[in-house]
Amino acid sequence: MASNTGSASTIGLVEPVAATNREAAEAWSGSLFDRFVKFRDLATAGLGAHGDEAMRVHPPRPGERALDLGCGFGDTTQQIAALVGPEGEAVGIDVSEPFVEQARLELEGSGLENVRFMTGDVQVAELEHGFDYAFSRMGIMFFANPVQALRNVRQALVPGGRFCAVVWRRKLDNEWVRRAELVVEEYLEHPEESDEPTCGPGPFSMADADTVSEQLRIAGFGEISLRRCDLPLKIGNDLDHAVEFNMSLGPAGEVLRLWEDRIDELRPKIASDLREALAEFDGPEGVIAPASTWIIGARAPTGGEASAAAQ
Repeated sequence: MASNTGSASTIGLVEPVAATNREAAEAWSGSLFDRFVKFRDLATAGLGAHGDEAMRVHPPRPGERALDLGCGFGDTTQQIAALVGPEGEAVGIDVSEPFVEQARLELEGSGLENVRFMTGDVQVAELEHGFDYAFSRMGIMFFANPVQALRNVRQALVPGGRFCAVVWRRKLDNEWVRRAELVVEEYLEHPEESDEPTCGPGPFSMADADTVSEQLRIAGFGEISLRRCDLPLKIGNDLDHAVEFNMSLGPAGEVLRLWEDRIDELRPKIASDLREALAEFDGPEGVIAPASTWIIGARAPTGGEASAAAQ
């Protein structure tokens, strides 16, 4: 594996990182990592069902070498490793060194010997070639240049290699997200200046099926498909938990994070309005809302197609 070496900064960045992705990398290595740790059961475990469905539709096969893009805590990498078996291999990559460090810690004691993790920006990383399968659960929406990143992934795949990813569909198809965003918009606009780095294009940057299909096509992929996946998502153990979650992560949480402590006097009112907006989803098992994602499938070209795509 061609690793990305260099001196990690105090925020955990490891070179190379594309200049256009540097701010997002800082966010994912800093405050966003801390928030995902705090809300891991909701943000990661809650999306597990969508990832499971994606792997059911486009499964990694025994003996294959697989690349997990934006691997985060590495739970999907371990899942893939179990599916490809001891004759295969799963390599997780993430731009955030803290996530990769945590993934390595959690790998210890798993019994899996066919897993590796690396830190790098998929948009510019020197990825090893020869992967049969590439997967991402909510990890490809934050590239400043998604075509460049997708092309880099395609070049790492063998001819005919398969790509599968889970991304959010529209905010309108994820009502809990849109409601939280509208509540915050009643009080605040996106700040023009902030000491906090932004997370990049944002989690809904690949919500449009036509746009994503064109990005994949330009990157050299074929047999492109998008399959809608609608599954419930737990967004809180209770309403207070759901409000705190939405004020920390997602589009509403991003605006509040960027304003930092400059709007502390508004937070109680925003929390109250959010509680009312999300109350419909509250139930005996927690706050559970409908969630909608795309399961993306694509294939690297084969034979003569591969030669043409390399031009």
